[in-house]
Amino acid sequence: MAPRALSWISVSLLVFLASWSCIAARGGRAPRTADPTDGFTAVRLGESNFALQRPFDEAIGSRYSFDGTVRRLWVLSSDKPHVRQSRTKPRTEIRMTGYDYSSGVWQFEGYGYVPSGTTGVCIMQVFGASDGASTFMLRVYDGALRYYARQLVEDNIYNRWFRLNVVHDVKASTLTVYIDGEQKLRVHGRGGHSYFFKFGVYAQNHDSSRMESRWKHVRILKKH
Repeated sequence: MAPRALSWISVSLLVFLASWSCIAARGGRAPRTADPTDGFTAVRLGESNFALQRPFDEAIGSRYSFDGTVRRLWVLSSDKPHVRQSRTKPRTEIRMTGYDYSSGVWQFEGYGYVPSGTTGVCIMQVFGASDGASTFMLRVYDGALRYYARQLVEDNIYNRWFRLNVVHDVKASTLTVYIDGEQKLRVHGRGGHSYFFKFGVYAQNHDSSRMESRWKHVRILKKH
C-alpha cells in the first residue's frame, strides 16, 4: 500500500478515536441538543395559579378532575358558556393567573393528551391581542394539531402524550412552538398589550359533541 494511503488511514483512525473518546466521556451518549427551556427559569406555581373556567351551571367535578398529576378537562358542545352573560362557545379551560405579562420572553410548557374523537376545539392559547381576543391558538381538527384552523403543527396527535412548548417573545412579536423538543412553527403575534396562558378545551367551529384534553407537568418559564 502506498505511503500516502497509509497516512490517510492513520488520520482517519485518529479522528474516529477522538470522536469516540468524546462520546465515551459522556457515558456513551451523543452530545446534548438544545432544549426549548434552555436560558429560561420556571416561575413558582401553586394551585391558586390554576384558575378553572367551566360552564357556569356545572359543578367542578362534572367537567374537571385532578389526581395530583394529570388534569383532565372536558366539555360538551351543548354546554353553557363559562359565565352567564357570555355569548362565547362552551369551554373548560384553566386560565393561568399571577403571571400576566406585557414584555419579555415567556414560555408555556406542558405534556398534553387528546383522546380520539375530540375535534373542532382549542386546547391551548395565548390570550390578549389587538386583532381578536387571542394572539395565538392551537386547535385540534380530526387528529391534527393546527395553528388556529390553518397551518398544520403536528399530525396524528390522538391518544399519545406529547410535550408542548410555546415561546412568546413580546418585543419581537413572535411565537415559536415545539413538539417533543422539535421546533414546528414560528408565527407573528396579533398585537395587544397584556397576555396570559390558557389550556384545556374551548369549542371552536365544527366541534365534536364531547371534547377532552389532559395535561400534566404544566410550567410557566421566563427568560432573563
